[in-house]
Amino acid sequence: MLMREGSRGQEVTELQQALGIDADGAFGPGTRAAVEAYQRDNDLVVDGIVGPQTLAAIREANATTDNSEKVYSPYEDLVVNKYMLPKGEYKEGPTKKEYLFLHHTAGWNNPYKTVDGWAKDDRGAVATEFVLGGCSVRGNDDRYDGELVQCLPEGGYGWHLGKNGSQYMHTHSVAIEICNFSYAVDGKTYVNTPIAADQLVTLPDPFRGHSQWHAYSDKQITTLRLFILWLAERDSIDVRDGLVAEIKQTGAKAFEFNEEAYNGRTKGMWTHTNTRQDKFDLFPQPEMMDMLLSL
Repeated sequence: MLMREGSRGQEVTELQQALGIDADGAFGPGTRAAVEAYQRDNDLVVDGIVGPQTLAAIREANATTDNSEKVYSPYEDLVVNKYMLPKGEYKEGPTKKEYLFLHHTAGWNNPYKTVDGWAKDDRGAVATEFVLGGCSVRGNDDRYDGELVQCLPEGGYGWHLGKNGSQYMHTHSVAIEICNFSYAVDGKTYVNTPIAADQLVTLPDPFRGHSQWHAYSDKQITTLRLFILWLAERDSIDVRDGLVAEIKQTGAKAFEFNEEAYNGRTKGMWTHTNTRQDKFDLFPQPEMMDMLLSL
């Protein structure tokens, strides 16, 4: 979606509200000037057009994090922040969860803004129950690193797998999105944002055509481990079946497409890459594999 001078509608109103200017829903010269000023102040291309990179930066800076009081600790040192989607943006269920899926957002570091995006889009109930925050790829913001957010009630679900061989698996799975930009090209994300050097990882062998990736942080991996162990207890899922069993046999190749996962024949824990050949979440970062093998 592009917004430029002449655009109108709710998206323009929300943009104007985020920029702190008069929100009349019409993208005129004043809105263009405000966008250009924002782009200039945030080292973006100054063209007055709100494309994917500018929109992502504005959303990241304006996350709604107004329910931080809803915090609980269900397992050892694990802290969960409740930030619930509106009804209608998820399926209430309840369904018994028999699979745990690991995803990442291919986006920015703020988990609350990820939830806000799901609440505002027009795709319906597309979401995961949990989102895990990370570090900004720019290297200038780590306040959400390792912060775990729950955005729909236990027993509910959102559409998160896309096309696969088992509708039952889709409705009987719980999932988490890890804030991460996925693969890198020449040290930049797919929206051309340079990635801080300490957040780049080069894999020993390319995965899905890419050697360079935006790294999962130490805090993300630590929180993810506690999260997986908690979900294993909460939903009685054997998280050592599926991906972990495959890593023990094939190493990094375990993250590739798997017919058993695609068709839902093996229950347990998988990644999105196991069910889709066109996805990149998760990738076999060595530290991530070591954590999974430690479960």
